[in-house]
Amino acid sequence: MVVMSPNQAPATMETEPKPRAGAPAIRLSGLRKEFGPVVAVRGIDVEIAEGEFFSMLGPSGSGKTTVLRMIAGFDLPTSGTVELGGRDVTRLAPFERDVNTVFQDYALFPHMNVQQNVEYGLRVKRVPRAERKRRATEALRTVRLEDFAARKPSQLSGGQRQRVALARALVNRPRVLLLDEPLGALDLKLRQAMQTELKQIQRDVGITFIFVTHDQDEALTMSDRIAVFNDGRIEQTGTPNEVYEHPASAFVAGFVGTSNLLSGRGAEAVIGHSGTYSIRPEKIHLDPDLSSAAEPGEVSATGTVTATHYAGATIRYVVSLDAGGQLSAVRQNSDRAPELADGRVRLVWRQEHNFRIPDDKEHTDA
Repeated sequence: MVVMSPNQAPATMETEPKPRAGAPAIRLSGLRKEFGPVVAVRGIDVEIAEGEFFSMLGPSGSGKTTVLRMIAGFDLPTSGTVELGGRDVTRLAPFERDVNTVFQDYALFPHMNVQQNVEYGLRVKRVPRAERKRRATEALRTVRLEDFAARKPSQLSGGQRQRVALARALVNRPRVLLLDEPLGALDLKLRQAMQTELKQIQRDVGITFIFVTHDQDEALTMSDRIAVFNDGRIEQTGTPNEVYEHPASAFVAGFVGTSNLLSGRGAEAVIGHSGTYSIRPEKIHLDPDLSSAAEPGEVSATGTVTATHYAGATIRYVVSLDAGGQLSAVRQNSDRAPELADGRVRLVWRQEHNFRIPDDKEHTDA
């Protein structure tokens, strides 16, 4: 991961304004960014609290990285403001902001050992040698690499190099740490392990983390809150549970996790109401006994299995409903799983797991 240190400024530069007591770590107001005729960010309003792990989640081109770059000062907004600790920093240079940014590429200095890489930003700031060493050792201890201080980057694994880059950012003691898809270059196993480590590091150091990702699992696993981006806008902001269980739009329902959307005649026949409804696949129970009656508080629909997807620990079934529409259901791969030899099944779920998706007008008004 490339670490862009905003503290790598000439030693004569003034320090950034002190934050206001009680102000959010970051406040974005009416933030908009245009690149010629292309509108990348379309009016972002959000507050991020001190010490929060806040994720910006969305597909490529949704505007999340552009927002991160405007917070860092690498890009200037076309309109709107960026506040850090209650102070307007919209027009300040990156090195005048109390933030550090960690990118996906490592870009550690190959001729320096780990200790020297971590100390580099402090050297640029002309921090005395003894203080540099003490702070770098403390940062390496935070990421559990104090025993690797004398190694060169080429002697480290990918996960270890990632943690060195993180230590190099943390050693400057920023008010906010910005992370732009920092786990994207790691393999699946290591990425999952680093998710746990990164969240623990954030809790240990207690500073605000803003994490950009297109990986829903990363966002759900680590975040205190998530902002879901789409087409330069925030579709929904909330806790992982709120965003997953109560999506504010069809886009959020489809992008965060896997969701069934039931609408039109299918919704009226099965649920008894018009509109579009989200039902998560893991909430649906598969019953091969078509004659069973739904219990009070349950919703029931019959259909035919049209596809089966084996994923090791789970199996996903795609079912075409007799009433119209299609639902998928997930079950654990266990010895007690129902037999579905003839492809005919009854799907059963609780009524409270029907979540109505606001239509476009309702979502815009909200």
